[in-house]
Amino acid sequence: MRTLEELKELVACGKGEIPCDWKLANVQLVNVYSREIYPTDIYVKGKRIVSIEPGIHLEARQVKDCGNLYAIPGMIDSHMHFESTMLSPEALADVVVPKGTTTMMADLMEIANVAGEAGLKEMLKSLERMPCRMLIEVSSRVPTAPGLETTGAVLGAAEVDALLGWKESVSLGEMDSSKILLSREDEYLEKICSALNRGKPANGHAIGRLGQELNIYASSGISDDHECVTEEEMVQRLRVGMKVFIREGSTERNVEGLVRAVVEHGLDTENLMFCTDDKHIGDIRREGHINYNVNKSIALGLEPMEAIRMATIHAAKHFRMEEEIGSITPGRMADIILARDIRDIQPEEVWFEGRPAAVGGAMLEETKVRVYPGWIKDTVKLKTPVTAGSFAVPAGRHGGGAAAPVRVIRLVKDQIINQEDRAELPVKDGFVLADPSQDVAKLSVVERYGKNGNVGTGFVRGFHLERGAMAYSMSHDHHNIVTAGVDDGDMAAAVNEVARLRGGLAVVCGGRVLASMELPIGGLMSEEGPREVEERLDGLNRAAASLGCDTSAPFMALSFISLPTVPELGLTDMGLVDVLEHKLIPVVLE
Repeated sequence: MRTLEELKELVACGKGEIPCDWKLANVQLVNVYSREIYPTDIYVKGKRIVSIEPGIHLEARQVKDCGNLYAIPGMIDSHMHFESTMLSPEALADVVVPKGTTTMMADLMEIANVAGEAGLKEMLKSLERMPCRMLIEVSSRVPTAPGLETTGAVLGAAEVDALLGWKESVSLGEMDSSKILLSREDEYLEKICSALNRGKPANGHAIGRLGQELNIYASSGISDDHECVTEEEMVQRLRVGMKVFIREGSTERNVEGLVRAVVEHGLDTENLMFCTDDKHIGDIRREGHINYNVNKSIALGLEPMEAIRMATIHAAKHFRMEEEIGSITPGRMADIILARDIRDIQPEEVWFEGRPAAVGGAMLEETKVRVYPGWIKDTVKLKTPVTAGSFAVPAGRHGGGAAAPVRVIRLVKDQIINQEDRAELPVKDGFVLADPSQDVAKLSVVERYGKNGNVGTGFVRGFHLERGAMAYSMSHDHHNIVTAGVDDGDMAAAVNEVARLRGGLAVVCGGRVLASMELPIGGLMSEEGPREVEERLDGLNRAAASLGCDTSAPFMALSFISLPTVPELGLTDMGLVDVLEHKLIPVVLE
């Protein structure tokens, strides 16, 4: 919100009546409105830009000679879940800001599913402390799959309407297509109406939906989708007037396939933007954040100006915020990246709201993680500890034989989608066993809110586990404890260790904990800083590899493989889910 005093100061600075705070001299300005790059100076007063006019000479209290560096608008992540980084919001800022991200549009559905509105309010206290801007996509699906999962909280239409009134909210968070196409409950359409009637977009989640199904979905008021995997999905969404967020996370690698199609077919980029969705800290440090999406797109043949526009002004316009962010133009927030190479943007400096925030890839000041209240660190409560028998899968009518036919969830490399597979698995004493020789492990979800003690068990292919088990208290979007393993005893030990930690990750082999990490904030986030979390996660990844797991981001894959809203199959504490039909189905086939 702007104030009269602020506007008067901007005008007075522009007329030379009072000094500006900063002059960023000798920049190559990347103007995303005019699509030009030209030499000029940038004048700043308070949080905002006063002037970008070449050749004028305004007084400034401080002058920085930028040495002909490119001045690029601060980048915008159009859709992300910060909880997936395992970092608190404060700690995450210290990782993404040096990469040039100054605004994140965050759907806090993870903490919302755990702790509801109270959890969201607790996160707001953290957002106020950050050297970047985190705005809220109000979670539309808490729970994600009603009747098919147990969660810690519920946000109905009335609660969502109130949350959309928060000044920090910019949109309705991703609405699963099954809510529109299958369940068709008024509650979900009411949530869309609440957003649209407030002038805010309704974000989508429509993986796999094409043709008339997609038309119906778009007609309900959905504005965008970040779940495109194929060129056909992207093009069809553009045809029905939906924006596409091109995603590059740790296990959702979509930039190459989609941008290659944009370049090859000369598609207009006006309705395209970038997001990360879910990206681990190590990947952010090694690759980058939204600047990685931009750089990779340029390497694939997209013009730098178009890639930068997708990361800045396109996103700002979509979220009705172009008067505030997304460009280096008068009156807008002074969110600025200074970089030497426009084809490989590695920020030398990052400015946020008129002040330098990061230099040389590091924050000027570390953001301290605040002390979180005890109640939000007490959300993982098993009704009873699990045992090896908790994961038994009865073979049914195949109990007297040597093998049983089962459905198997098969991982897809670098994606969160999965495929339904089949396998003949060994039977012993009337129960179906995992079979490492076929790359089939057990996959189980254990209810962690202390409500019913449910355990849902199925089978998964793609982790290549040869021994042991791993467990994690983030399993989208219900966030019960998910475990994968080839030994039921190790699965039990891993789950019980995660519960003992009050949430976290664990790798177990032979009954021994090889590695673990505590995530006490909602059972999702650490209280430690970025470096400590990265080191611990690296240790967990090495421990998983020692079990034979060769997945590039094993815990990210583990957290998504149970998701009941991404095709083809999901798994919850209630059992195996047919995602497109939105119903429970048997694991063991007749």
